[in-house]
Amino acid sequence: MKSLSNIVILVGSVRKNGNTALLAQSFAEGAALHNNVETISVADHKTAPCTGCNACFVREGNACFQKDDMTQIYEKLRSADIVVIASPVYFYGVSAQLKAVIDRLHNPIRNTFRLKKLGLLLVGAADLTNLFDPIIMQYRMTMDYFGLESIGSVLVRGVKNIGDIKGAPELKEAYELGASLK
Repeated sequence: MKSLSNIVILVGSVRKNGNTALLAQSFAEGAALHNNVETISVADHKTAPCTGCNACFVREGNACFQKDDMTQIYEKLRSADIVVIASPVYFYGVSAQLKAVIDRLHNPIRNTFRLKKLGLLLVGAADLTNLFDPIIMQYRMTMDYFGLESIGSVLVRGVKNIGDIKGAPELKEAYELGASLK
């Protein structure tokens, strides 16, 4: 019998109960059928952007000089088999709060993670066909660089105001994607 995977969902929206949070929740409910799931709202954590000083490469335990909540996020990611990125799209990128967390993974502590797979949940207000392309490119490049496998993605266009996603077929798609992880 296969053991349960540990899944960490990084939700990059600052809106509580917004469209991104609802999409992530739907995924989490499906994934929790067969796995351990933890959702981290990055807006609930004070995480400074990476300064690019590279001190973490020489400090004991690869500790960043910045004293913030990123240490808690590192601990959660250390035990994750799968990480799912959930974000609203701001100017063709993930939210600033989520980007700060991602950039702090420049730290070599990431080499202690057992992470094998990534997933992507994106929500955008526009209906543009290429709305998600820049984020998808970064997602693919990250997987290639670290030798990770994609579990899939759910991309939702045309949802702007809180609650616009309610009733959207992508909520079911996210649930099914989560439930497919066995």
